[in-house]
Amino acid sequence: MTLTKIRTAAASSLAAAGLLFTLAACSTPTASQPTTSAPATTATSSSAASEPCTGVKVIVDSGALKQDAADLSVCVPVDAPTPASKVLDEANVKTVGTAQYPTELVCRVNGVPAADLDIVHKAGTYKEECKGMPAAFAYWSLWTKPASGDWAYAQEGLATLQVSPGQSLELLFTVDGEPAAPAA
Repeated sequence: MTLTKIRTAAASSLAAAGLLFTLAACSTPTASQPTTSAPATTATSSSAASEPCTGVKVIVDSGALKQDAADLSVCVPVDAPTPASKVLDEANVKTVGTAQYPTELVCRVNGVPAADLDIVHKAGTYKEECKGMPAAFAYWSLWTKPASGDWAYAQEGLATLQVSPGQSLELLFTVDGEPAAPAA
């Protein structure tokens, strides 16, 4: 193996290790990890993005896929910090992980992208099979926003992230970096 090939292999290994460390932040909590949540009540649909929500506002935005049937904005009543996964369940948002990372990653949200959908990107088309890591150029991202503040990329996954009344939670599908963040 030439020195160039060795360096390329080492760089690839380092990138893969960095990705795995990122995934560790999205891992499922252990059974002994306590969570606090309010009693579940029915989520209410919000027709206007500006309507106030005293619980957690849940937004699904198919972004660059333009799958409007998957998009939604609902208010989930909570009165204490609650796991994001539970809030999504209350909002009737169904997420699917991958075969390799069934609970750590989000591959599909409410069936989007469908397994047979051609995702058009800079280098051509791609179909998401949900086997391992989603493509780096086409993926669902998780965002949070405090009651008064800006959107921030979630630092935890659905299993461990806690959201509180007044916050917003968004799942956003990005292709080739667009959209880069949720709308204001």
